[in-house]
Amino acid sequence: MKILGIESSADETSAAVVEDGHRLLSNVVATSLDLHTFYGGIVPEIAARSHIESIIPVIEEALKTAKTDWAGIDAIAVTKGPGLMGSLLVGVLTARTLAITKDKPLYGVNHVEAHVYANFLTDTKLPGYQLAIKQPKFPVLALIVSGGHTQLVLFKNHGDYQLLGQTRDDAVGEAYDKVAKLLGLPYPGGPSVAVAARHGNPRSIVLPKAKMSSKYDFSFSGLKTAVLRAAQELAGKDYTFPSSGLSKALSKAQKADLAASFQYTAIETLVNALAGAAEEFEPGSVVMAGGVAANLDLRKKAEETLPTPVIYPDIKLCTDNAAMIAALAYYRSATQPADEPYRLGVFPSLSM
Repeated sequence: MKILGIESSADETSAAVVEDGHRLLSNVVATSLDLHTFYGGIVPEIAARSHIESIIPVIEEALKTAKTDWAGIDAIAVTKGPGLMGSLLVGVLTARTLAITKDKPLYGVNHVEAHVYANFLTDTKLPGYQLAIKQPKFPVLALIVSGGHTQLVLFKNHGDYQLLGQTRDDAVGEAYDKVAKLLGLPYPGGPSVAVAARHGNPRSIVLPKAKMSSKYDFSFSGLKTAVLRAAQELAGKDYTFPSSGLSKALSKAQKADLAASFQYTAIETLVNALAGAAEEFEPGSVVMAGGVAANLDLRKKAEETLPTPVIYPDIKLCTDNAAMIAALAYYRSATQPADEPYRLGVFPSLSM
């Protein structure tokens, strides 16, 4: 079964063809990241216009790379949420139109859940991909970490999962972005902070870890504020000094120490929760997913802490992509009916 996946929840326009839920035939991504860098974050209107310009060429390229045409496509999958309203609308309306005109079943899927399914891709002839040798074994414990989401989820089977915990405020990726902005580092913050952290001392500044009533919930707003206060102190300023002026008041070495200390604390928070859940639930596999899962320090810490190997997607499949959308739709199609193409809507605040 070949499924064409479409992803447009944020600033990446992506289309991919996946066969039988594990064989990656194509994965095309057009990003508007450069258009947002100046603003230090995604501008919804710019992202939506970029999707409109890119989505048809991206779909055509995905079919071409997969060496197939519409006759070879068995179904269409699309992100229905969560995400930016305008961006989601472009993807869903395109998928609906194609499902109607090409007479294909349509599956709207949850973007956050789909991140986990990047780990179910195990076979490809495409160059430059390093996929897992075998698929995760249920029950699967998943840490989903991105700019908008930080969740710890136990999958008992396809479509059968339990949300163990999630962030109560900022997602970890959002915290990375805000710390990067404070330090004057370029957007997106995850890679920028990780690079700066390599030149700093992660134990130079002691930062607090949030204590939550639920042991698997997360909070990163306090950590973000603690970085601000530490930066003000290092710069010789009081708490009234604006964050916008700190990047000029700090030395390169001070920025590196702040980045390293923040990353050290954020990663310890994530891995400690993951290790605790792994010990309690004894899963068949442990996986990471989402953009922050590309962080090499996070991967290293998880490997050092957990007694069992941790499965990660290829770096290119950590950020938003349509391959994960198509992969999830394959397993969903086995147990659930297709969506009505005239009625499928978008759900910007969709939760798991």
